[in-house]
Amino acid sequence: MIEVIRAEGEKLLSAFIHLPFEIYKRDPFFSPLLIKDQKIYLSDENPFFRLEDVRLYIAMRDGRVVGRIATIINRRHISIHNERAGFFGLFESINDRAVAEALLERVATDLKEAGLQIMRGPMNLSTNEECGFLLEGFQYPPMLLTPYNPPYYIELMESCGLKKSKDLYAYIADIPGELDEKVNRIADIADKKGIRVRKVDMDRLEDDLLMFKLIYNEAWKDNWGFIPFVDDEIRFMAHQLKSIIVPELMLIAHYKDEPVGFLGLIPDYNTVLRVMKGRLNLFTLLKAIFAMRKVKGLRLLLLGIRPGFRQRGVDALLFREGFKEVKRRGFKKVEFSWILEDNIQVQRLVEMAGGNLYKKFRIYEKGLTF
Repeated sequence: MIEVIRAEGEKLLSAFIHLPFEIYKRDPFFSPLLIKDQKIYLSDENPFFRLEDVRLYIAMRDGRVVGRIATIINRRHISIHNERAGFFGLFESINDRAVAEALLERVATDLKEAGLQIMRGPMNLSTNEECGFLLEGFQYPPMLLTPYNPPYYIELMESCGLKKSKDLYAYIADIPGELDEKVNRIADIADKKGIRVRKVDMDRLEDDLLMFKLIYNEAWKDNWGFIPFVDDEIRFMAHQLKSIIVPELMLIAHYKDEPVGFLGLIPDYNTVLRVMKGRLNLFTLLKAIFAMRKVKGLRLLLLGIRPGFRQRGVDALLFREGFKEVKRRGFKKVEFSWILEDNIQVQRLVEMAGGNLYKKFRIYEKGLTF
Protein backbone atom coordinates (compact mmCIF):
# COMPACT_ATOMS: atom_id res chain seq x y z
CA MET A 1 0.00 0.00 0.00
CA ILE A 2 1.48 3.34 -1.10
CA GLU A 3 0.13 6.50 0.49
CA VAL A 4 0.88 9.90 -1.07
CA ILE A 5 0.51 12.79 1.38
CA ARG A 6 1.16 16.54 1.36
CA ALA A 7 4.58 17.43 2.77
CA GLU A 8 3.26 20.18 5.01
CA GLY A 9 4.78 21.20 8.31
CA GLU A 10 8.37 21.02 9.48
CA LYS A 11 8.51 17.25 10.00
CA LEU A 12 7.11 16.26 6.60
CA LEU A 13 9.10 18.95 4.77
CA SER A 14 12.23 17.58 6.44
CA ALA A 15 11.30 14.10 5.17
CA PHE A 16 10.84 15.55 1.68
CA ILE A 17 14.30 17.17 1.79
CA HIS A 18 16.11 14.17 3.29
CA LEU A 19 14.84 11.48 0.89
CA PRO A 20 17.57 12.11 -1.74
CA PHE A 21 20.26 11.54 0.91
CA GLU A 22 18.94 7.99 1.24
CA ILE A 23 18.55 7.36 -2.49
CA TYR A 24 22.03 8.66 -3.38
CA LYS A 25 23.89 7.61 -0.24
CA ARG A 26 26.34 5.45 -2.21
CA ASP A 27 26.60 7.77 -5.22
CA PRO A 28 29.89 9.72 -5.33
CA PHE A 29 28.38 12.30 -7.72
CA PHE A 30 25.56 13.34 -5.35
CA SER A 31 25.94 17.10 -4.80
CA PRO A 32 23.14 18.31 -2.51
CA LEU A 33 22.56 21.95 -1.72
CA LEU A 34 22.86 22.79 1.95
CA ILE A 35 19.80 21.59 3.88
CA LYS A 36 19.29 25.05 5.37
CA ASP A 37 19.18 26.55 1.87
CA GLN A 38 16.76 23.88 0.67
CA LYS A 39 14.37 24.74 3.51
CA ILE A 40 14.37 28.38 2.45
CA TYR A 41 13.97 27.47 -1.22
CA LEU A 42 10.93 25.29 -0.45
CA SER A 43 9.18 27.94 1.63
CA ASP A 44 7.23 31.13 1.04
CA GLU A 45 10.53 32.99 1.24
CA ASN A 46 10.88 31.82 -2.35
CA PRO A 47 8.60 34.13 -4.39
CA PHE A 48 7.77 31.32 -6.81
CA PHE A 49 5.69 29.71 -4.05
CA ARG A 50 3.67 32.92 -3.74
CA LEU A 51 3.32 33.52 -7.47
CA GLU A 52 2.39 30.00 -8.56
CA ASP A 53 0.60 26.98 -7.07
CA VAL A 54 3.17 24.49 -5.75
CA ARG A 55 2.23 21.41 -3.72
CA LEU A 56 4.84 19.08 -2.25
CA TYR A 57 4.10 15.39 -1.71
CA ILE A 58 5.86 12.38 -0.25
CA ALA A 59 5.03 8.72 -0.89
CA MET A 60 4.95 6.42 2.14
CA ARG A 61 5.01 2.63 2.33
CA ASP A 62 5.18 0.70 5.61
CA GLY A 63 6.08 3.88 7.47
CA ARG A 64 9.01 4.64 5.15
CA VAL A 65 9.39 7.55 2.72
CA VAL A 66 9.94 6.01 -0.74
CA GLY A 67 9.32 8.91 -3.11
CA ARG A 68 8.55 12.60 -3.49
CA ILE A 69 7.16 14.97 -6.12
CA ALA A 70 5.75 18.47 -6.57
CA THR A 71 2.69 19.63 -8.47
CA ILE A 72 3.41 22.97 -10.19
CA ILE A 73 0.63 25.05 -11.72
CA ASN A 74 2.49 27.88 -13.41
CA ARG A 75 0.01 30.62 -14.26
CA ARG A 76 2.62 32.58 -16.20
CA HIS A 77 3.21 29.61 -18.49
CA ILE A 78 -0.53 29.15 -19.12
CA SER A 79 -0.96 32.85 -19.91
CA ILE A 80 2.15 33.41 -22.02
CA HIS A 81 2.08 30.19 -24.04
CA ASN A 82 -1.70 29.84 -24.18
CA GLU A 83 -1.24 26.18 -23.28
CA ARG A 84 -3.19 24.23 -20.68
CA ALA A 85 -0.07 22.56 -19.33
CA GLY A 86 0.93 21.90 -15.73
CA PHE A 87 4.15 20.49 -14.37
CA PHE A 88 5.70 18.03 -11.98
CA GLY A 89 9.08 18.55 -10.38
CA LEU A 90 11.49 17.73 -7.55
CA PHE A 91 10.89 14.06 -8.34
CA GLU A 92 12.81 11.39 -6.43
CA SER A 93 11.89 7.73 -6.04
CA ILE A 94 13.21 4.32 -5.20
CA ASN A 95 13.41 2.01 -8.20
CA ASP A 96 9.79 0.95 -8.09
CA ARG A 97 7.26 1.65 -10.83
CA ALA A 98 4.33 1.52 -8.38
CA VAL A 99 5.85 4.40 -6.38
CA ALA A 100 6.49 6.52 -9.47
CA GLU A 101 3.01 5.78 -10.77
CA ALA A 102 1.39 6.83 -7.48
CA LEU A 103 3.34 10.09 -7.41
CA LEU A 104 2.60 10.98 -11.03
CA GLU A 105 -1.06 10.11 -10.60
CA ARG A 106 -1.26 12.50 -7.64
CA VAL A 107 0.09 15.32 -9.83
CA ALA A 108 -2.19 14.36 -12.72
CA THR A 109 -5.21 14.56 -10.40
CA ASP A 110 -4.18 18.04 -9.23
CA LEU A 111 -3.71 19.25 -12.79
CA LYS A 112 -7.00 17.81 -14.02
CA GLU A 113 -8.84 19.46 -11.13
CA ALA A 114 -7.31 22.74 -12.32
CA GLY A 115 -8.63 22.10 -15.86
CA LEU A 116 -5.21 21.41 -17.38
CA GLN A 117 -4.65 19.03 -20.26
CA ILE A 118 -0.92 18.23 -20.22
CA MET A 119 1.47 17.06 -17.48
CA ARG A 120 5.10 17.96 -18.21
CA GLY A 121 8.33 17.69 -16.27
CA PRO A 122 10.46 17.58 -14.36
CA MET A 123 10.70 21.31 -13.74
CA ASN A 124 12.50 22.36 -10.58
CA LEU A 125 10.55 24.68 -10.50
CA SER A 126 10.44 26.30 -13.97
CA THR A 127 12.51 26.63 -17.13
CA ASN A 128 14.52 29.31 -15.28
CA GLU A 129 15.95 26.58 -13.05
CA GLU A 130 16.85 22.89 -13.29
CA CYS A 131 14.89 21.08 -16.01
CA GLY A 132 14.73 17.50 -17.16
CA PHE A 133 16.18 14.15 -16.15
CA LEU A 134 19.75 13.28 -17.02
CA LEU A 135 19.48 11.05 -20.09
CA GLU A 136 23.08 10.68 -21.27
CA GLY A 137 26.38 11.47 -19.57
CA PHE A 138 26.04 9.55 -16.31
CA GLN A 139 29.83 9.02 -16.26
CA TYR A 140 30.37 12.73 -15.59
CA PRO A 141 29.63 14.51 -12.30
CA PRO A 142 26.94 17.20 -12.43
CA MET A 143 27.87 20.86 -12.67
CA LEU A 144 26.36 23.31 -10.20
CA LEU A 145 22.58 23.76 -10.58
CA THR A 146 22.18 21.06 -13.23
CA PRO A 147 20.02 17.91 -12.96
CA TYR A 148 21.36 14.60 -11.74
CA ASN A 149 19.47 11.36 -11.18
CA PRO A 150 19.83 7.57 -11.35
CA PRO A 151 19.49 6.06 -14.84
CA TYR A 152 16.38 4.15 -13.77
CA TYR A 153 14.34 7.39 -13.63
CA ILE A 154 14.16 7.26 -17.43
CA GLU A 155 12.71 3.74 -17.27
CA LEU A 156 10.22 4.81 -14.59
CA MET A 157 8.90 7.69 -16.70
CA GLU A 158 8.52 5.62 -19.85
CA SER A 159 6.93 2.70 -18.02
CA CYS A 160 4.35 5.17 -16.66
CA GLY A 161 3.43 6.24 -20.18
CA LEU A 162 5.29 9.55 -20.40
CA LYS A 163 6.80 10.56 -23.73
CA LYS A 164 9.60 12.88 -24.73
CA SER A 165 8.64 16.55 -24.75
CA LYS A 166 12.04 18.19 -25.32
CA ASP A 167 15.73 17.36 -24.93
CA LEU A 168 18.25 19.82 -23.54
CA TYR A 169 21.97 19.67 -24.30
CA ALA A 170 25.12 20.41 -22.31
CA TYR A 171 28.48 20.98 -23.97
CA ILE A 172 31.92 20.88 -22.37
CA ALA A 173 35.04 22.67 -23.59
CA ASP A 174 38.63 23.03 -22.46
CA ILE A 175 39.69 26.59 -21.65
CA PRO A 176 42.04 27.53 -24.52
CA GLY A 177 45.47 29.03 -24.01
CA GLU A 178 44.33 32.18 -25.74
CA LEU A 179 41.16 33.54 -27.23
CA ASP A 180 40.47 33.09 -30.94
CA GLU A 181 41.70 36.09 -32.91
CA LYS A 182 38.31 36.42 -34.61
CA VAL A 183 36.66 36.97 -31.20
CA ASN A 184 39.20 39.66 -30.39
CA ARG A 185 38.59 41.43 -33.71
CA ILE A 186 34.81 41.44 -33.24
CA ALA A 187 35.22 42.61 -29.63
CA ASP A 188 37.39 45.50 -30.85
CA ILE A 189 34.61 46.58 -33.22
CA ALA A 190 32.08 46.60 -30.36
CA ASP A 191 34.49 48.56 -28.22
CA LYS A 192 34.92 51.20 -30.92
CA LYS A 193 31.13 51.52 -31.18
CA GLY A 194 31.04 52.59 -27.56
CA ILE A 195 29.91 49.38 -25.90
CA ARG A 196 31.43 48.95 -22.45
CA VAL A 197 31.62 45.95 -20.12
CA ARG A 198 31.79 46.03 -16.33
CA LYS A 199 31.59 43.48 -13.52
CA VAL A 200 28.56 43.37 -11.24
CA ASP A 201 28.73 45.59 -8.18
CA MET A 202 28.30 43.36 -5.13
CA ASP A 203 27.15 46.37 -3.09
CA ARG A 204 24.36 46.90 -5.64
CA LEU A 205 23.80 43.29 -6.65
CA GLU A 206 20.01 43.50 -6.66
CA ASP A 207 20.10 46.53 -8.97
CA ASP A 208 22.50 44.80 -11.33
CA LEU A 209 20.44 41.62 -11.40
CA LEU A 210 17.36 43.71 -12.17
CA MET A 211 19.29 44.86 -15.25
CA PHE A 212 19.86 41.20 -16.03
CA LYS A 213 16.08 40.64 -15.72
CA LEU A 214 15.45 43.33 -18.33
CA ILE A 215 17.95 41.77 -20.73
CA TYR A 216 16.84 38.18 -20.08
CA ASN A 217 13.14 38.84 -20.47
CA GLU A 218 13.75 40.53 -23.84
CA ALA A 219 16.43 38.16 -25.14
CA TRP A 220 14.68 34.89 -24.27
CA LYS A 221 11.01 35.76 -24.75
CA ASP A 222 10.65 33.72 -27.96
CA ASN A 223 12.27 30.56 -26.51
CA TRP A 224 10.41 27.33 -25.83
CA GLY A 225 8.97 27.30 -22.30
CA PHE A 226 10.11 30.85 -21.51
CA ILE A 227 8.90 32.25 -18.19
CA PRO A 228 9.74 35.91 -17.44
CA PHE A 229 11.37 36.79 -14.16
CA VAL A 230 9.63 39.25 -11.86
CA ASP A 231 11.41 41.64 -9.49
CA ASP A 232 10.79 39.59 -6.34
CA GLU A 233 12.37 36.53 -7.94
CA ILE A 234 15.45 38.56 -8.85
CA ARG A 235 15.78 39.84 -5.29
CA PHE A 236 15.53 36.27 -4.01
CA MET A 237 18.11 35.17 -6.58
CA ALA A 238 20.47 37.91 -5.42
CA HIS A 239 20.22 36.63 -1.86
CA GLN A 240 20.75 33.00 -2.93
CA LEU A 241 23.66 33.65 -5.31
CA LYS A 242 25.55 36.28 -3.35
CA SER A 243 27.86 33.78 -1.66
CA ILE A 244 28.89 32.04 -4.91
CA ILE A 245 29.16 34.94 -7.36
CA VAL A 246 32.61 35.92 -8.60
CA PRO A 247 32.01 39.55 -9.69
CA GLU A 248 34.66 39.43 -12.43
CA LEU A 249 32.77 36.50 -14.00
CA MET A 250 29.36 38.22 -13.91
CA LEU A 251 29.51 40.92 -16.57
CA ILE A 252 27.08 43.53 -17.87
CA ALA A 253 27.50 45.24 -21.25
CA HIS A 254 26.26 48.82 -21.63
CA TYR A 255 25.73 51.14 -24.55
CA LYS A 256 25.79 54.63 -23.09
CA ASP A 257 23.57 54.20 -19.99
CA GLU A 258 21.55 51.31 -21.40
CA PRO A 259 22.22 47.66 -20.38
CA VAL A 260 22.42 45.57 -23.55
CA GLY A 261 24.03 42.26 -22.62
CA PHE A 262 24.79 39.99 -19.68
CA LEU A 263 27.20 37.10 -19.16
CA GLY A 264 27.29 34.95 -16.03
CA LEU A 265 29.88 32.28 -15.33
CA ILE A 266 29.76 30.41 -12.03
CA PRO A 267 32.48 28.15 -10.61
CA ASP A 268 31.44 24.53 -10.25
CA TYR A 269 30.96 24.54 -6.48
CA ASN A 270 29.44 21.07 -6.69
CA THR A 271 33.01 19.98 -5.96
CA VAL A 272 32.54 21.64 -2.56
CA LEU A 273 28.93 20.53 -2.00
CA ARG A 274 29.90 16.89 -2.50
CA VAL A 275 32.14 16.98 0.58
CA MET A 276 29.70 19.02 2.68
CA LYS A 277 26.85 16.53 2.15
CA GLY A 278 24.17 19.14 2.80
CA ARG A 279 25.46 20.17 6.23
CA LEU A 280 27.17 23.30 7.47
CA ASN A 281 29.31 22.87 10.58
CA LEU A 282 32.95 23.35 11.55
CA PHE A 283 33.98 19.97 10.15
CA THR A 284 32.27 20.39 6.77
CA LEU A 285 33.45 24.00 6.57
CA LEU A 286 37.08 22.88 6.88
CA LYS A 287 36.50 20.24 4.20
CA ALA A 288 34.89 22.90 1.99
CA ILE A 289 37.88 25.23 2.33
CA PHE A 290 40.17 22.44 1.16
CA ALA A 291 37.82 21.44 -1.68
CA MET A 292 37.66 25.03 -2.96
CA ARG A 293 41.22 24.63 -4.21
CA LYS A 294 40.08 21.84 -6.51
CA VAL A 295 37.38 23.86 -8.28
CA LYS A 296 38.62 24.06 -11.88
CA GLY A 297 35.32 23.91 -13.76
CA LEU A 298 32.92 26.67 -14.77
CA ARG A 299 29.36 26.75 -16.00
CA LEU A 300 28.12 29.38 -18.43
CA LEU A 301 24.84 29.91 -16.66
CA LEU A 302 23.63 33.19 -18.15
CA LEU A 303 24.08 34.81 -21.54
CA GLY A 304 21.69 37.24 -23.13
CA ILE A 305 21.90 40.04 -25.68
CA ARG A 306 18.97 42.39 -26.20
CA PRO A 307 17.48 41.90 -29.69
CA GLY A 308 18.43 45.35 -30.97
CA PHE A 309 22.11 44.76 -30.13
CA ARG A 310 22.70 41.34 -31.64
CA GLN A 311 25.27 40.96 -34.40
CA ARG A 312 27.11 43.98 -32.99
CA GLY A 313 29.90 42.20 -31.15
CA VAL A 314 28.42 42.47 -27.66
CA ASP A 315 28.82 38.73 -27.02
CA ALA A 316 32.43 38.78 -28.23
CA LEU A 317 33.24 41.70 -25.93
CA LEU A 318 31.68 39.91 -22.96
CA PHE A 319 33.62 36.74 -23.76
CA ARG A 320 36.90 38.63 -24.09
CA GLU A 321 36.55 40.38 -20.75
CA GLY A 322 35.37 37.23 -18.98
CA PHE A 323 38.21 35.20 -20.50
CA LYS A 324 40.81 37.39 -18.79
CA GLU A 325 39.53 36.43 -15.34
CA VAL A 326 39.00 32.79 -16.29
CA LYS A 327 42.67 32.51 -17.25
CA ARG A 328 43.86 34.47 -14.22
CA ARG A 329 42.05 32.10 -11.87
CA GLY A 330 43.29 28.97 -13.62
CA PHE A 331 39.97 27.37 -14.62
CA LYS A 332 40.36 24.40 -16.97
CA LYS A 333 36.90 23.58 -18.34
CA VAL A 334 33.60 25.31 -19.03
CA GLU A 335 30.14 23.81 -19.49
CA PHE A 336 27.60 25.48 -21.77
CA SER A 337 24.14 24.51 -20.55
CA TRP A 338 21.40 24.15 -21.15
CA ILE A 339 20.79 24.48 -24.91
CA LEU A 340 17.56 23.39 -26.60
CA GLU A 341 17.92 20.41 -28.93
CA ASP A 342 16.48 22.43 -31.83
CA ASN A 343 18.56 25.57 -31.23
CA ILE A 344 21.00 24.65 -33.98
CA GLN A 345 22.46 28.15 -34.30
CA VAL A 346 23.69 28.25 -30.69
CA GLN A 347 24.90 24.64 -30.89
CA ARG A 348 27.09 25.51 -33.88
CA LEU A 349 28.50 28.55 -32.10
CA VAL A 350 29.39 26.45 -29.07
CA GLU A 351 31.00 23.82 -31.29
CA MET A 352 33.06 26.53 -33.00
CA ALA A 353 34.24 27.53 -29.52
CA GLY A 354 35.49 23.98 -28.95
CA GLY A 355 32.45 22.61 -27.13
CA ASN A 356 31.61 18.91 -27.30
CA LEU A 357 28.14 17.55 -26.58
CA TYR A 358 28.54 15.42 -23.46
CA LYS A 359 25.20 15.37 -21.67
CA LYS A 360 21.53 15.29 -22.58
CA PHE A 361 18.55 15.97 -20.35
CA ARG A 362 14.99 14.96 -21.18
CA ILE A 363 11.71 16.64 -20.30
CA TYR A 364 8.69 14.34 -20.46
CA GLU A 365 5.00 14.94 -20.90
CA LYS A 366 1.67 13.10 -20.95
CA GLY A 367 -1.78 14.09 -22.07
CA LEU A 368 -4.39 14.07 -19.33
CA THR A 369 -7.70 12.32 -19.95
CA PHE A 370 -10.86 13.35 -18.11
